[in-house]
Parts: sequence; structure tokens; C-alpha cells
Amino acid sequence: MGARKLLYLIEDDADIRNLVRTVLEGYGYEVQAFGSGRDARAAIRRQAPELCLVDLGLPDMDGLTLVRELWGDVRFGVIILTGRGGVSDRVLGLELGADDYIVKPFEPRELVARINSVIRRREQLAGAAMAADTQRARFGEWVFDPGNLTLVADDGHQESLTAAEAGLLLALLKSPKRVLSREQLQGADCERDDFPYDRSIDVRVSRIRKKIERDAKSPRLIKTVYGAGYLFTAEVLWLSGEA
Repeated sequence: MGARKLLYLIEDDADIRNLVRTVLEGYGYEVQAFGSGRDARAAIRRQAPELCLVDLGLPDMDGLTLVRELWGDVRFGVIILTGRGGVSDRVLGLELGADDYIVKPFEPRELVARINSVIRRREQLAGAAMAADTQRARFGEWVFDPGNLTLVADDGHQESLTAAEAGLLLALLKSPKRVLSREQLQGADCERDDFPYDRSIDVRVSRIRKKIERDAKSPRLIKTVYGAGYLFTAEVLWLSGEA
């Protein structure tokens, strides 16, 4: 059996923190728990986890502030764990780069399923990078590397993607000039019923557009096909090796 995957749980409520930690350890994860954003920051500097579970109601900062800081670090995933169930909070969390959002109270098995989904998505992207025909993709002025979740422009400018954004972009790049529905883009995660899948896809498309489009308000690479889904318009060249 391989090494246990390391999770960081950032939750101010000690009872919930201990309960969630016990549950996740029972499913085979190694869990380090923190009651404040400051303690979590220090731990992340020392060692990056596989994934962070972040509560929004932290004592020393708003959890969304911490998510905003964390999302750019592509070494790990981020799941928001909170009692705030409003759609605006969920959308904002996704806009800031969280991979998923789960509202308390929740079933332990649901939490574990969400964690597994995010980790599996990241591992699939890393696996895709090992395949010669999908190692890197060139389109327009960009080269996309799914292995390290980055986009590099011809002028050297670099953008980082979350695992969810990278997976969505990879799906579009594999089917250029073909309309993909939101259900197709959501993939296995479309079974979630606590948040409208179409809205989460729209949020992530919006974030990708801000990174690759010259004018995100008038996109040319990722077009919206109203009532149908999204269309990637550019030619895609798959690179392998040192090409």
C-alpha cells in the first residue's frame, strides 16, 4: 500500500475539527488540523499537502482570503468546508480558485467522495502529461502543460490553473471546434446535487477566459453556444518530448 495522502484541515471549531480528522484518518488519510489561518500558512510553507479543507469562518481571517492566497499554489487542491450555504458564497469560492465547496452539516462519505474526486482529477491530469500525445498543447499564443497546471505565453508570461480549471481546459482542447455541453465538461462530478453544475462550469470558464483571452468580455478562443455549451475555436497542436 502506498503512502497515505496528506490533508490539511483548517477549521476553528475544535469539535468539528476533531470529528472530521477522525473520520478522514479512518479512511486512510494523514490529517494535520489547524484552528487558524496563520498556523495553516506556516505549515504550508514547511510542507505542501495533497489538499486543504478550509473553513470560511476562521478566527484570524476570512476563509475566502486564505483561499485567495492558496489557489495560486498549484501543488495542492482546495475544498471549502463551511456553514455558509448561499449561492453567492459558493460562486465566490469557485471564482477564487477552490476546487469544490461543501456545506455543513454533511455526510462523512460525501466529504470523502469530494476529496477523492479532487485528488483523482489532479492525478488524471498528471497522468495525461505523461502521454506523448497529450503532454503539452499549443493553441494561439499559449502552451498548456496539464502536468504542472500552467499556461505559458509566447512572451514568457505564465498563468497557473487549479486542477478543476485545467481539467476543463483539457477537455476543450481535446475536442476543438466541437460544442461540448456543460454536462460533458462536468464529467463525473455532474452527479453532485448541492450546487448547480452549470454554474460551476460557467465560473471556471470565466476564470480560464481571464487568463487566455485578450478580452475576456469578448472571447475568441472559448465561445459560448447559448443553450448548448461551449466551443473551443482555435487549432490545437499536441507537443511531445522537448518539442
